[in-house]
Amino acid sequence: MVVETVFTPVAAIIGGAMIGLAALVLMWSVGRIAGISGIVAGAILEAEDERNWRLLFLAGLFIGALIASVITGALDDVSSIASTPVLIVAGLLVGIGTRMGGGCTSGHGVCGISRFSQRSIVATTVFMASGAATVFVIRHLFGEGV
Repeated sequence: MVVETVFTPVAAIIGGAMIGLAALVLMWSVGRIAGISGIVAGAILEAEDERNWRLLFLAGLFIGALIASVITGALDDVSSIASTPVLIVAGLLVGIGTRMGGGCTSGHGVCGISRFSQRSIVATTVFMASGAATVFVIRHLFGEGV
């Protein structure tokens, strides 16, 4: 099965601007970088005063995505091609990788690169190269047309 994607530059620009604005507002309001893996870890491990803003931020991610999908209908025809156990293992592997990499693409890619952090530039380059290599292996070596 081949999945087609449609390039939507206006939606991409608006979405990117909204992500940047959210990162900026978080930095201005609580002085924290919008690294989702760190926010999730802190929501689980931190004291109540630190936990509250993290839970609100995470709730905003889910609620915002839900509202956008309802308004646009963008997810109406979307279904997962992977089973639930595969998705769980993949999520755990991503979580382990973000801990090993000292952060995720939101922290390094959005916030770190915008601060010209060499560590974040290297990390984001490795993330993207790993993703490209994974897609190549899945599509060309395993023959999956995803």
